[in-house]
Amino acid sequence: MPHKLRKHRKMRGSRTQGYGRIGQHRDSGSKGHRKVGRHKHLWSLVCNMPEKYFGKNGFHSRQNIHSKENAINLNKLQEITQPNQTEINLTEMGFTKLLGTGKLTQALTITVAAASKTAITKIEAAGGKVITETQEEATAEPEQ
Repeated sequence: MPHKLRKHRKMRGSRTQGYGRIGQHRDSGSKGHRKVGRHKHLWSLVCNMPEKYFGKNGFHSRQNIHSKENAINLNKLQEITQPNQTEINLTEMGFTKLLGTGKLTQALTITVAAASKTAITKIEAAGGKVITETQEEATAEPEQ
């Protein structure tokens, strides 16, 4: 279509170009099905509507982030043990996992719910042994 026949060219200087004085052919001023003015002149409608009008509020984090593990490292375990001690039950002490930071100088038999691979290799290198809950369940005899 040539320039001189276009509507906005014909209506030059008429302010609304034939779209009316309210809507003016932009945004959503003249479209009644949309939710215009909810932050302005229709705010009282929002206040009187049920909660969570504007969608989801807050956040939900994954549940595995909130796991309650009480871990202990090998260096702390070295401080706790006495020189003549050979067995330690960490589950009775309230620990759920054994981690491998530090060194172990004496051979220990450690009972714990879970242990890292590095902790197990360091304990076995010192001449000790790690008993986890999965190993206890496997060695336990089934009741008949």
